Amino acid sequence: MSILFRLTVALLALTFTAAGMAQNWPVRPVRVIVPFTAGGATDVVGRLISQKLGETWGQSVVIENRAGAGGNVGAEAVARSAPDGYTLFFASGSILTVNPHLYKKLPFDPVKDFAPIASVATGPMVVVVHPSVQAKTVKELIALAKAKPGGLNMGSAGVGSQVHMAGENFANAAKIDVTHVPYKGEALGYNDLVAGQIQFMVGNIAPVAPFVAAGKLRALGVTGAQRSPLMPDVPTVAEAALPGFLNTGWFGLFAPAGTPREIVERVNREANKILDTTEMRARLYVMGMAPSPSTPEAFTKMIADETQRWGRIVAERKLQAN
Repeated sequence: MSILFRLTVALLALTFTAAGMAQNWPVRPVRVIVPFTAGGATDVVGRLISQKLGETWGQSVVIENRAGAGGNVGAEAVARSAPDGYTLFFASGSILTVNPHLYKKLPFDPVKDFAPIASVATGPMVVVVHPSVQAKTVKELIALAKAKPGGLNMGSAGVGSQVHMAGENFANAAKIDVTHVPYKGEALGYNDLVAGQIQFMVGNIAPVAPFVAAGKLRALGVTGAQRSPLMPDVPTVAEAALPGFLNTGWFGLFAPAGTPREIVERVNREANKILDTTEMRARLYVMGMAPSPSTPEAFTKMIADETQRWGRIVAERKLQAN
């Protein structure tokens, strides 16, 4: 029996084994790690897509919140997990596109340790202040910040989080100096904002909308290209004060590097199918977001492009986490 024949047989065996694995997978519960506390936008959207995937697979999908270090704690847990399809990562974009620029040393490699699966949702942020802040427009908030450099406290979901970077992007465009106050999750930041412990945040629309509706917070500007249907009376930041300003957040699914390609492609197909349903579009719509289906390849390119863009902003703001 020739060496070439043996190699061919071995290659075919590996191919059929991988195909069989993807076809039979999952045969037990799948764990999805969310790198922030429960209640924030990442957690809410992550639970929504995970529930639907679980229904598709006929298996339990268990959310595990691993908060800390701007998402790095959860990311490290995923990077060190077995690449067998039973541990997935639901992350906001900043963890892999911003943190590499903020942290001198990361406990994971943002490119080599993860396999991008699917972009899930995208949406604008909103600038919100406590009602005691003497600013009813974006221009007034900028003027107040310029009058008191460093005097306004800006909350976030943690250093390097999507909420943090939206705030830094806004401050950079407005040329203002503010004091960043990081929390271990977006929901915790809103608690202190509502209590008046901090003055403003640039957060995801869904979790902040109830506070705005109840008069506990004031919305000044939406960071998207158009006004949000959830807040039609709130102007965009671009039309209110900073022409051309745009900041959208996104969320997506990842797996540890080395996860069988067949499993990655299967999860991608099934996630995209879910995102194309009327129910999912409606569920995201009420959160101020839209589905953002993609191929793993397109998702990977988007991440690379954003990594470069955030690198410039981190440098201009002279940001550093450790």
